[in-house]
Amino acid sequence: MYKKILVPLDGSELSESILPHVVNLAKGCRVPEVVLLRVGEPMDRHVHETLSAELAGKLIEVNREEVAGYLEKVAADLGTEGIKATTVFASGNPAQEILEYAQNNDVDLILMSSHGRAGVARWAFGSVADKVLRLSPVPTLIGPAPGSRSGL
Repeated sequence: MYKKILVPLDGSELSESILPHVVNLAKGCRVPEVVLLRVGEPMDRHVHETLSAELAGKLIEVNREEVAGYLEKVAADLGTEGIKATTVFASGNPAQEILEYAQNNDVDLILMSSHGRAGVARWAFGSVADKVLRLSPVPTLIGPAPGSRSGL
């Protein structure tokens, strides 16, 4: 049923809490490919303007290397479970980049974790998971943040 699962990660333990579900679903459905996606927001224009072009370039490069190392480690961990994982880094608005990747790359399912924000915090900061869930062109499974409780 699923040939390619997209797993957006932001480097936090909360985002990684979806990984056991990824392992179970990928194994159970014999998914041939899992894509680990990390979206980095571009450097703030005002910060960029205060740095020399050389320093700004070095900071961007160091960040890309750090992200690549992180994604490769997660992919290697999934590999020990027999799951083939590829890694992708994008830059821009996280929800928009996730949705565009899913639409343009034959993704069958998105699996991601919620960060558990509610109320004013959710309104003030927005929710990437909520935006992806509402606008996704493919089925999307959102795992709850560890320790979150039902609002009922």
